Amino acid sequence: MVTAADNYVPIGVNARLRSQAWLAWSIGLAVVLLWLALILAAPVAKANSLESVSSPIYAFFSYLCHQIDSRSLHLQGEKLAVCSRCFGVYAGLLIGFLAYPLWRGIDDLREIPKFWLFLACVPAGVDWSLTIFGIWDNTHLSRLVTGALLGFACGTFIVPAIIEITRNFALRRGTLTRSKA
Repeated sequence: MVTAADNYVPIGVNARLRSQAWLAWSIGLAVVLLWLALILAAPVAKANSLESVSSPIYAFFSYLCHQIDSRSLHLQGEKLAVCSRCFGVYAGLLIGFLAYPLWRGIDDLREIPKFWLFLACVPAGVDWSLTIFGIWDNTHLSRLVTGALLGFACGTFIVPAIIEITRNFALRRGTLTRSKA
């Protein structure tokens, strides 16, 4: 039988774990912001005749997205580096990162039921399927919204994973310890 004393974490260690969780979250958020900034920078650079900047960005994102012009949002008359659904996923990921600490404690690593992640895939799947079967033509808005729902769900699963991974690395390196003081 596990008692409360077996789960005891000294206050100093708990504070370091929380601080590390905020740092991991901040770095993850910065990466997502940089990702979105690159997506938005490509059309701005191309519109301002900076092909040396826009071309590598478009080339990089072409490995991740089809970049079909008619399925992409446009900024300054140029398509974004990804289609509207992919942009929705990345924007939703940002919203998920931002919302996570408001929804759960930043160091709360309890597992979220995977059901919610699979449920978030359903709207995008339905939107895609209805178009493939000729039942309806999806729009930029439907692709953006269904992608954002999926991205938000992914963000709420990625944040605790990043925190747990960094915590495990720190425990293995010995920079954090859970032993009783």
